[in-house]
Amino acid sequence: MRRYLYLSTAVAGVVMTAGAGVSFAQCVTTQNCAELGYTETSCPDGTGIKCPFGDKWACITSDSEIEQQFCDKYGFQYSCTGTGYANGTGTACNGKYVVCTCASSYEWKDGSCQILNGAQGELYYCNGKVVGVRATGMGFYVAMKDLGNMTWSSANSQCRNYSFCGNVKGTLPTKEQLLTLYKNKSRVNSWLSINGGTQLTNDYYWSSTTRDYGYYYVSMSNGHVNYYSNSNYVRPVLASY
Repeated sequence: MRRYLYLSTAVAGVVMTAGAGVSFAQCVTTQNCAELGYTETSCPDGTGIKCPFGDKWACITSDSEIEQQFCDKYGFQYSCTGTGYANGTGTACNGKYVVCTCASSYEWKDGSCQILNGAQGELYYCNGKVVGVRATGMGFYVAMKDLGNMTWSSANSQCRNYSFCGNVKGTLPTKEQLLTLYKNKSRVNSWLSINGGTQLTNDYYWSSTTRDYGYYYVSMSNGHVNYYSNSNYVRPVLASY
């Protein structure tokens, strides 16, 4: 296998002869490697010369086999096509990339674009669909819609049977979780609207926290805490993920 290596003439000094046996070298001072033709960030062994002004290299070859070795050595192995792919990330080498950019509702994982499932920052996904949201710092996600206005017993039962994704079940929020939700209501409502959910109302929501044979409920209007009531709104939460 042949290897080719070329160095731009811009790098070399110009040699001039003045009289018999006397030579002069013309030196060029520069700290711009790009002007000297160094455009690649790395080269396979034996096919590049490192620029003296940084970590760039000159990689010039007409040998397709060397080019493929270069691509393989530095991880250019993904074509970034098919379901879930948006395009490649960065510069391609022989038409392939080191990392692929995935379409919405997909993530780059284990060398492919896989549909999102589970917790991803402020959003919780189920088969690529957002099913729960939270604000940064919240330790739980809230469902996309209220279950309605009902008694505490019905609220507790429906929350326990609410599915965020398959066997991932919801719960009725605690008083502390509702207070946290009230403090982050603006951010949560924003995420709900963006992802097709229903914003929290300014009314009271049931909690699972008890007091004197009753249950606390919290207002999303002003954070007021109360207890003893026939019915309130219900929003399931996912506290473990």
